[in-house]
Amino acid sequence: MLYQLYETQRSLMEPFADFAHSAAKAYGNPLGLFGQNPFAQRISAGYELMHRLGKDYEKPEFGLRTVDVDGVAVAVHERVEINKPFCELRRFKRFSDDTATLAKLKGQPAVLIVAPLSGHYATLLRDTVKSMLADHKVYITDWKNARLVPLSEGVFRLDDYVNDVQEFIRHLQSIYGNCHVMSVCQPTVPVLAAVSLMASRGETTPLSMTMMGGPIDARKSPTAVNNLAMNKSYEWFENNVIYPVPSNFPGAGRRVYPGFLQHSGFVAMNPSNHAKSHYDYFQDMVKGDNSSTEAHRKFYDEYNAVLDMDAAYYLDTIRIVFQDFSLVNGTWDVCAADGQLQRVRPQDISSTALLSVEGELDDISGSGQTEAVHAICSGVPKSMHKHVEAKGAGHYGIFSGRRWRELVYPEVKAFIRENALANQPTGPNRTKTAPAAATRETPNKPARARPVHQV
Repeated sequence: MLYQLYETQRSLMEPFADFAHSAAKAYGNPLGLFGQNPFAQRISAGYELMHRLGKDYEKPEFGLRTVDVDGVAVAVHERVEINKPFCELRRFKRFSDDTATLAKLKGQPAVLIVAPLSGHYATLLRDTVKSMLADHKVYITDWKNARLVPLSEGVFRLDDYVNDVQEFIRHLQSIYGNCHVMSVCQPTVPVLAAVSLMASRGETTPLSMTMMGGPIDARKSPTAVNNLAMNKSYEWFENNVIYPVPSNFPGAGRRVYPGFLQHSGFVAMNPSNHAKSHYDYFQDMVKGDNSSTEAHRKFYDEYNAVLDMDAAYYLDTIRIVFQDFSLVNGTWDVCAADGQLQRVRPQDISSTALLSVEGELDDISGSGQTEAVHAICSGVPKSMHKHVEAKGAGHYGIFSGRRWRELVYPEVKAFIRENALANQPTGPNRTKTAPAAATRETPNKPARARPVHQV
């Protein structure tokens, strides 16, 4: 019922938001009739703020068209490599006709970035992808909005998340021989489970795993997010935050944790900060500070765009990660794609290097939660463990913004380079390798003048 009420309210607000947008333009045009009003700039700013508070925010695009590689502009083409019911594996393919740049790109490692499925779209990691593209072949998981997935596709559980990650890892391994994996926030748990299961089965495991700001052990330094999940019962979540998708969406009838509830929770964590940000936005519009207003729009276009999560997945995460602590307690059994149950044993990982990254001021994944990965991955030699704490960084700062680019990314880049395939010995989890031809990203092309190559 709540979801239907929300949709009704949103539909009623839509024409007012559209009117406010038109009015903002009318009063903001100094050559127009309304723009002659001495208070036109303030009125325009007020209408623009009203528009942004009332509008519906669609899924943003990555919008990465080029990347700078040592001073050379390299074209980037985004495409869907694998399309699954609840997730797309996106590849950012790079093209260059500069011979030296091409040779450099071809020798760079392949990285699978596992984006969080926790309310926002994968585009929240746009800055992460942009930085990584200069030095890596980049793939990312782009999770779909559950309200757009028909009921005929079945439910999506945390086990399915783990199985999808394994499939994507194997896909990269089939192309490049092996790969590196980076997980940001929520996916640190299912990614560790995926690699653990592969190790237990004797499969090739990734060369390295980078875990950033995730709840590996949510008992350590619990935050407000952790406390909510731990202090409310499983039944409370099932009865109070799960709703069926309204009839006007393809996923009508699917039980989900709605994105608007998650967004409300995000805002409630720092309401005064958001109020101040919108007030500053109004003031900047009055002053004509286009740079600041554009920065505000970009941030909130991303922050306000949210997706629904399938109820089964959301409730699994509450129980397994935040209530039973099944990963660190060694009690998590995952149902594989063939229906067989397998125990998650991180201690079976022996040849995948581990990097954990935490933000000093992270108020979502507290201090020590991500670093806990090192204790439970006891089979990995100590020389292949590394932990980084980003001073002055909050949760978003470890994967986006200045601190990500200046403090965190150089550490990630160096760690992946150190553990690249060419420098690694053959280990017990690296017995299977792709044929030599499979390590090429593209087949040989007929020669032509100034060819544009892709990597």
